[in-house]
Amino acid sequence: MTVNSRPGRPVILGQNQYGKAENRVVRITRDGATHHIKDLNVSVALSGDMEDVHYSGSNAHVLPTDTTKNTVFAFAKEHGIESAEQFGIHLARHFVTSQEPIQRARIRIEEYAWERIATSEANSQFIGADEVKHSFVRKGQETRLTQITYDGSSWEVVSGLKDLTVMNSTNSEFWGYVKDKYTTLQEAHDRILATSVSARWRFNWTDDEQKMPHWEKSYEQVKKHMLQAFAETYSLSLQQTMYQMGARIINHRSEIDEVRFSLPNKHHFLVDLEPFGLKNDNEVYFAADRPYGLIEATILRDGCEPRIPVDLTNL
Repeated sequence: MTVNSRPGRPVILGQNQYGKAENRVVRITRDGATHHIKDLNVSVALSGDMEDVHYSGSNAHVLPTDTTKNTVFAFAKEHGIESAEQFGIHLARHFVTSQEPIQRARIRIEEYAWERIATSEANSQFIGADEVKHSFVRKGQETRLTQITYDGSSWEVVSGLKDLTVMNSTNSEFWGYVKDKYTTLQEAHDRILATSVSARWRFNWTDDEQKMPHWEKSYEQVKKHMLQAFAETYSLSLQQTMYQMGARIINHRSEIDEVRFSLPNKHHFLVDLEPFGLKNDNEVYFAADRPYGLIEATILRDGCEPRIPVDLTNL
């Protein structure tokens, strides 16, 4: 069995990390009869002085992944979950500052939103309460995301969302494009524009000395500006709409320097109804799920460097 600290051949260890992925934690906060839910899926990745465990199998610098799992649940109790970003910051700081071999922590979080179930007046009176404050239904619009990275001195927070499906039923065109012998697509001067938004945005908060953003308010406002731009842009291409969505965020949210989008074009094709003696006046469409156009871009504040990995929006 080989136990040498380094193999006797020209092979070296590259980037590496380890941790516990997809820790599902649900935190209930009971404010009297009113309850609040935070539902997270937390993945921890740690890196640092980990050469020995790879070369020789020595676990002297290894914090067990089971311990990282336990930390997630303990911190949900000890610190609560004010926001996905704040919870990730608590975790990242803890792992880097409490374990000398760990020099960098990356926390990825998906958040699943819940909203209260509205009850009828009759039911409320029947159970003897003015309002039911402990019943919820899972929201289905999108999944909220954040990624927190900490190296002991500086922070990088990249938040976002995925699976936010939107549609404009008009005010979209697509024409004047390049045509060759393989082109069959007909130009469209009134079409459906639909996509499922996957977006990430990077905050310019990087240091504990800076004022920390209000994470919950920021998310709500970014989503609002993104949707308003989608609705208000008369689109000649999905690229144009995507740029306007990013520009609206950069122009209205000073805490954000970079936005990256991955937008699949959810094609809607007019159905040929002439064989049935019917005229299709932009009323009946076939929604195709694949293949689909995939439009991706980064929109930056002037003077800033892009730092969001180009494939992060496809995770």
